[in-house]
Amino acid sequence: MNALQSVVVANGLVSAFAVVGLLVVLSYYLSARLTHNRIHGSAIAILIGLGAAWWAGNITGGSRGVADLGLLAGIGVMGGGMLRDFAIVSTAFGVKLGELRKAGLVGTLSIFIGVALSFVVGVITAALFGYRDAVSLTTIGAGAVTYIVGPVTGAALGADSAVMALSVTTGVVKSVLVMACTPWVARLIGLDNPASAMVFGGLMGTTSGVAGGLAATDPKLVPYGALTATFYTGAGCLLCPSLFYFLLRAIVEA
Repeated sequence: MNALQSVVVANGLVSAFAVVGLLVVLSYYLSARLTHNRIHGSAIAILIGLGAAWWAGNITGGSRGVADLGLLAGIGVMGGGMLRDFAIVSTAFGVKLGELRKAGLVGTLSIFIGVALSFVVGVITAALFGYRDAVSLTTIGAGAVTYIVGPVTGAALGADSAVMALSVTTGVVKSVLVMACTPWVARLIGLDNPASAMVFGGLMGTTSGVAGGLAATDPKLVPYGALTATFYTGAGCLLCPSLFYFLLRAIVEA
């Protein structure tokens, strides 16, 4: 056991891939057996991951989830920004430019409409829970855009760490809901072609949620939804800590 532990710790990143791979296999098995693939395996994997992070935090008293456990420290590297961004960019390479042109102006507008709508919903929710200062409202509203935009905005505006944590939580909840609900509503909204997938990705925005939901609907649509969802994230990172913050501050201080 000591020899095995030494190997795992010394090869943390490789061990992290092995653990996550086993988790994904288990999640897809549970998805098929318990939900008949109606809830995508990725959504189940995220829920298991959140539960494991909560458990590890209680055990270690740390703030990095399972990465605070010595045997799983490599997950802190695997889950870092570098590999995340690589995965998002590589997904977009599956897009055919001929199909991208079909989205046209509608696809572009969907990105900005989706960012603005999510932000407004997040701000209203934060206000209902008692937040009144522009920084907190903007940070939580940005979290409703995506769980990436939330902390980016909070760091730029100097938000409290608790508010930034709420923004991440808001974005994660949105991601899981999009991932779980997409297969159920796909037929109702005509989500069956690349153009509609790009509009859907632009409106929803959460790359992981859109990708997981489309994978459960039709795997061929994943690159198209992920493409506009990626642009959505970039637009949110630009607009939330700048234009949206100044507009919201003017309203709050009026």
